[in-house]
Amino acid sequence: MESAVREIKGMLTDAGLADAPVGVDIVEPAFLFEMQRQGLTVVDCQQLMLDAREIKSSDEIMLLSQAAAMVDGVYQDIVDVLKPGIRENEIVALASKRLYEMGSDQVEAINAVSGERCNPHPHNFSDRLIRPGDQAFFDIIHSYNGYRTCYYRTFGVGSSTPAQRDAYTKAREWMDASIEMVKAGVGTDEVAQVWPTAQEFGFADEMAAFGLQFGHGLGLGLHERPIISRLNSMTEPVEIKPGMVFALETYCPASDGFSAARIEEEIVVTEDGPRVLTQFPAQDLFVANPY
Repeated sequence: MESAVREIKGMLTDAGLADAPVGVDIVEPAFLFEMQRQGLTVVDCQQLMLDAREIKSSDEIMLLSQAAAMVDGVYQDIVDVLKPGIRENEIVALASKRLYEMGSDQVEAINAVSGERCNPHPHNFSDRLIRPGDQAFFDIIHSYNGYRTCYYRTFGVGSSTPAQRDAYTKAREWMDASIEMVKAGVGTDEVAQVWPTAQEFGFADEMAAFGLQFGHGLGLGLHERPIISRLNSMTEPVEIKPGMVFALETYCPASDGFSAARIEEEIVVTEDGPRVLTQFPAQDLFVANPY
């Protein structure tokens, strides 16, 4: 660490910038303290870097597409094993193994949520045994050459009930409506407007429902610009621009009181409209290994 900081100082000196401040995006505290100990002036450049990363290049979009394609394949593996008797954490282990086999450089998180755990919505996994008729949803977050995914899918296990299908239909309608709004020049408030209010799907306010009807930029970071939510977008909208890549998420609790549907699509904004990167079927509730 000490030698790395000396190298940074040497590069600045060679460039005639010995007294220039060093801007950082994300830094470990120990490295920050070492830079300060050696006399460097460190400034926060996170907002500047987020501005720079807002529009993705064609190479970045290719890497994001590859990362999503890896998750497409993992969802095929999941539906093959999604049967009564397997545990949520076993599915997480299988997904992690397959992602690393395909070249993932980091499996950051996999949410595996089933049965009565679907509502209220946790963001984790457990050792719960999957049971017949469960509704189950998963979120796979990993990176390929540094570029991230955030990719939910919901399944029925063996069968599905009317309440589960109704919840999925609503979540899909909200998703389709938000994708339809994604065009260059549109404000993020216009996208958030098509989603239900927090009270309409059982929450006290938008803070309590934050992250459920939601959009967030994807790239080297999991949550980049733009952020799309009724909590902030209605008063502080951001213009959607070609080259942005972001995930859109919807969530709908079922009328049975414990099931729920969760869908997420990753979107590239083009001059001709939205292009969806996430390709595993999600237009209708997918029933894995039907009886």
